[in-house]
Amino acid sequence: MTTTENALVPTALLVIDVQESFRQRESWQAASDPEVARQVGRLVDFARARGDLVIWVLHAEPGTGTVFDPALGHVRPIEGLAAADGEPVLTKTSHNAFTTTNLQQLLTGRGIRALITCGIRTEQCVETTTRLASDLGYDVTFVADATATEPIPDPAAPAGRTLAEVLADPLTLRPAEIIERTRYALAGRFATVTTLKELTGS
Repeated sequence: MTTTENALVPTALLVIDVQESFRQRESWQAASDPEVARQVGRLVDFARARGDLVIWVLHAEPGTGTVFDPALGHVRPIEGLAAADGEPVLTKTSHNAFTTTNLQQLLTGRGIRALITCGIRTEQCVETTTRLASDLGYDVTFVADATATEPIPDPAAPAGRTLAEVLADPLTLRPAEIIERTRYALAGRFATVTTLKELTGS
């Protein structure tokens, strides 16, 4: 579906986990785009200008004492981003944005048939939400450069390594590799994979 066609279909932009929690972790120094909030902000402006519904999704892990524990105050949009009046803000405790929220009920109630997905992390919550949305029958557009991720250590590597040690390991998956894998996995099967410039025309 082209951008023009998509504009005629009731559409929502899902801003997934673009939250301060990630900026509190050492691993964010090695993120694919530590300033991804700027790209997301441009996408939010585009969606609002088209009249699309913008839905904000935050990830929380209550009682864990981690940066995702709401008690620490980091479960909020990255500075510079904020929901406008009337834009829903949902808090999830699962990887996808549907299972532990009323997202599908909200979309159904608004007559939404198409979704645009962006956020953190590319291969985790954003990709998982995109896959599930596709299976639920939504026409999904995944904006790759409005997502960001961090290096993924080898699962067999010992725990507790420093970021330097993780980055020095040749078996660590680099962010660029992860994003490319997600692009291949989603394109033509679960979503239209695009860039911010391709979607907005600017």
